[in-house]
Amino acid sequence: MTERIKAEQGRLDLLVNDVWGGDALAEWDRKLWEHDLDKGLKLLHRAVDTHIVTSHFALPLMIGQGRGLVLEITDGTERFVEELLGGYRGTFFYDLAKQSVIRLARNQAAELRPYGVAALALTPGFLRSEAMLEIFGITEENWKDGAAKDQHFAASETPAYIGRAVVALAADPEIMSKSGGSYDTGELSKEYGFTDLNGTQPDFAAYYREFLAKS
Repeated sequence: MTERIKAEQGRLDLLVNDVWGGDALAEWDRKLWEHDLDKGLKLLHRAVDTHIVTSHFALPLMIGQGRGLVLEITDGTERFVEELLGGYRGTFFYDLAKQSVIRLARNQAAELRPYGVAALALTPGFLRSEAMLEIFGITEENWKDGAAKDQHFAASETPAYIGRAVVALAADPEIMSKSGGSYDTGELSKEYGFTDLNGTQPDFAAYYREFLAKS
């Protein structure tokens, strides 16, 4: 893939590292010693090793031009997890995978800084993905009906929201000041002024802090 990019474009300005595929492997109701070990290790392979492999081959296209942006997509910023989840996402392998992705961003930021390339972790809030719509038995057109099954679904956001966050970050001339950090769509929407498709600015971290952290 990177050889094709080099041949066709001659450069790479943006890498969104979002390989996952671990939902079906996470066993939320089991502790480390109870969790199926093969599933747990496969989850880590899909969620962490894939990101490392991608960056290994893609980063040379960026450092050669002296600029670029790497976005490691995760679930929850460091601040959100520490302040609102007690530092733990609820199950060993899932938490290790998502926290590792944040660390991947920080480590890449440290190594890429001399080359003018930024790297940071980015997370959506309550993502209204195609998979989530299927779970709720609804479509994007009637997504609000999902709140009847889970009231917190009203605070969800479309995939376009994080897409607009990516665009805003990529266009930021001061992006190096954010390199190494972890950010969510809600806080970035307020900083950069973008909205979700319906014109709103969902902020699930703020919602969680107000309605769920107290419960």
